[in-house]
Amino acid sequence: MTDKSIEVLNEKLDLLIAAVSRLSPREPNPPRFDVADCFVWNDDTGTLDPVEKVNRVDISLIRGVDRVRDILLDNTARFAAGLPANNVLLWGARGMGKSSLVKAVHAKVNATKDDSRPPLKLIEIHREDIETLPKLMTLVKKAPYRFILFSDDLSFDQNDASYKSLKAALEGGVEGRPENVILYATSNRRHLLPRDMIENERSTAINPSEAVEEKVSLSDRFGLWLGFHKCSQDEFLEMIDGYVRYHELDVDPEILRAEALEWATTRGSRSGRVAWQFIQDLAGRLGKPLKD
Repeated sequence: MTDKSIEVLNEKLDLLIAAVSRLSPREPNPPRFDVADCFVWNDDTGTLDPVEKVNRVDISLIRGVDRVRDILLDNTARFAAGLPANNVLLWGARGMGKSSLVKAVHAKVNATKDDSRPPLKLIEIHREDIETLPKLMTLVKKAPYRFILFSDDLSFDQNDASYKSLKAALEGGVEGRPENVILYATSNRRHLLPRDMIENERSTAINPSEAVEEKVSLSDRFGLWLGFHKCSQDEFLEMIDGYVRYHELDVDPEILRAEALEWATTRGSRSGRVAWQFIQDLAGRLGKPLKD
């Protein structure tokens, strides 16, 4: 083979190697935790997408859940300070501020933190990505920050085995949960599983009590259960008044009360979400933009 032929062959090999390299999956860049305090886990790319503007309300506007608010705030503040704290399951009535409270508490803890420690980070992981929790934990466990891994509206249906990944991530496994990670989840179900799924296990298992124990043990992995219940009329009106004062809406108190109660009646529900929807409607009718 001539020198010219060898040179041509080498050039073709170089081109082939370059083409294969472009086809090979690239390692994702290490996450930049300093660019934001909130992120969303993107399992497709294996990256944490920063959230520039978090959709949340001031903690002072979350009414009717004072007791659970204080418990969650205390637990989060202890975790941020490097002290022992529990995983938390926030469960109960729809629209009563479960996810809003998690985001508000995160902001409150960072706003009142000691300047000597780094800010607490909040990472949202979608329900369908729960099986990738181990991968996410591996990504954050060596970072010089503490993380709340947050899953909103978490529940599992019949034949869904991904709850076992969550069980292992919460307390199980040889390595266990990294000390700089805590898990917060919201759900309308106290045990995260539908009642008929639990009852079916009881009726078909050889040992019914053991089968049910397997299902219920998932929620047991959360050290704190914080229950949210439907609010009273007075609590609903208190939520409305808080929003009106915060957003400086000029409206007659008697008209406000009557319209707020009519709004709740037409919706067939009283909750923080319904109160906020009424305030959005009211502000629109008054031609007054709401504060960020």
